[in-house]
Amino acid sequence: METRKIIGNILLILTIIYTLYLSIIMINRIHNVVLKGPYIRVFGFELVACLFFLLFSLDVRFNIFGYSFLKVLRILVTTMVIILLFFIIKVSVGGLFSTNKKADYALVLGLALENGEPTKDMIYRLDTAEKYIKNNPDATLILTGGNPDESGKTEAKAMQDILLEKGIDSNRLILEDQAHSTKENFKNTIKMIDPNKPIVLISSNYHMDRAIQIAKKAGFKNVLRYPAPSSFIQYPANIMWEVILEINEISLRE
Repeated sequence: METRKIIGNILLILTIIYTLYLSIIMINRIHNVVLKGPYIRVFGFELVACLFFLLFSLDVRFNIFGYSFLKVLRILVTTMVIILLFFIIKVSVGGLFSTNKKADYALVLGLALENGEPTKDMIYRLDTAEKYIKNNPDATLILTGGNPDESGKTEAKAMQDILLEKGIDSNRLILEDQAHSTKENFKNTIKMIDPNKPIVLISSNYHMDRAIQIAKKAGFKNVLRYPAPSSFIQYPANIMWEVILEINEISLRE
């Protein structure tokens, strides 16, 4: 019994800390992006996920579902926690593998600008894209992402500006600046290139698992992973973000 209380206390503390941390990250994002609606929706689902973890922790600590007529709730909460943990592991593992193969095109997925500026994770994606294209002199980068900021600059244009500053030849950069979501990124890009040929996908490690699935559903036959690192501080929040999107299939403008 003492062991259960100790475990329950640990789970409660971790859940409360994570919920506060997640709330700070998401409220800050909602404040800084132009399109707030999709972020607010995802944040709502994230809080529901945290509620399931909280109920599970309370049950471990205080046996709140101990009465026979509440055991159905215990099964529901435990099942949801197991599902969430499964997707957390799935999303995390999806960003661990990288290809060493070459392709004519590498697709760089955009990320919403915050206060009109590229985020740290967007910079990481561009650093990774720079590394790939310098190691593959025949490759071309397709920069994707619409969602213009208040000045009218799109994600794709912001990425192009940064890569040009890094010395990348403009002839090796193609812009797809009309998409408002990851699904639209691939829907628009597949019109530009042969989907039967291999394409390298460059995105943040936490985003790779879902992006690969969407690319294949869009019709790309041979998608190669080339994940970029991401902010260590925001990584746990980004994992939950991707988990919610995979489970709910929310159309997020990112």
